[in-house]
Amino acid sequence: MKAFWVGLAALLLVGMAGSASAQTMSYAQAGALIAKSCGPSIEKFCAKVNIGSGQVQQCLTQYKDQVPAQCFTDYAAAVASLTKRDAAQDSAFNVCNADIRQFCPGVKPGDARILDCLIASSKVVRGTCKQVLVDAGWQ
Repeated sequence: MKAFWVGLAALLLVGMAGSASAQTMSYAQAGALIAKSCGPSIEKFCAKVNIGSGQVQQCLTQYKDQVPAQCFTDYAAAVASLTKRDAAQDSAFNVCNADIRQFCPGVKPGDARILDCLIASSKVVRGTCKQVLVDAGWQ
């Protein structure tokens, strides 16, 4: 049953999030957080709502007086964290470009070889590159 709620929450999150502290949440962590705080309310008030449509959030909002505030707090935290993670993944190459040139010369792009090089060099890469790797969930 718990696996069902984790999967349910992950689908809910994808439907509601649309498009990512020191470390961001993975989709599994975000789904588990939402399942824990929102699962009982989803089951009680929104069981017949199509999870992938984004309508679960609307449903929960209709019952906001009966849904624990922690559900909405955790949902907002999960969406913010995933948004930050996505942004970090999108910007990692640009942020780490100088570090790639310095620490990974000659590394052929593809198959995550540059990322592997950066992670292997993490003790010497610049702080901004190191942080984007953490925020992207790669370290």
